[in-house]
Amino acid sequence: MTQAIHGLILAGVMALATPVHAEIEDARDLMEAGQFEEAMQAFLPFARSGNADAEELIGVMYALGLGVEADPERAFEWYLRSSMKGHPGAQSGLGWYYELGLGMPAPDLVRAYLWYGLSSIGGDPDAVISLEEIQKRMTSDEIDRAKILINDYKPWMYPFR
Repeated sequence: MTQAIHGLILAGVMALATPVHAEIEDARDLMEAGQFEEAMQAFLPFARSGNADAEELIGVMYALGLGVEADPERAFEWYLRSSMKGHPGAQSGLGWYYELGLGMPAPDLVRAYLWYGLSSIGGDPDAVISLEEIQKRMTSDEIDRAKILINDYKPWMYPFR
């Protein structure tokens, strides 16, 4: 009986999730086809509802100036929203922004390491490479501080990893 209930709940969740995922994929297709304004209009309702994929893609659009004027501060903020929901791609984007100091007064290697580290825990293979590279420019104290921050975030962001 319990398995049947769990099956029904899972089927209901999947039925609700599938249309949103499909619509975000349609918007991504618009973006890849160079129809940036249409893609932005399609992403915005989902992003405003808290969808991490849509938030991350809007961040990409602001980062690269796709259909909008490039704006590192706005890109950073969209990446941040998505990152706090555990989106590994957005977390790598934040790492990059902190590493270069884009959209902020100065680079911050400790926070760059933090976000690359979280992204690697989330499964982004490129984040592992970014961690290896950034470590070469950090002191052992900076790396230790970043690892403390990772340990602060990891239990609630990735509780099962």
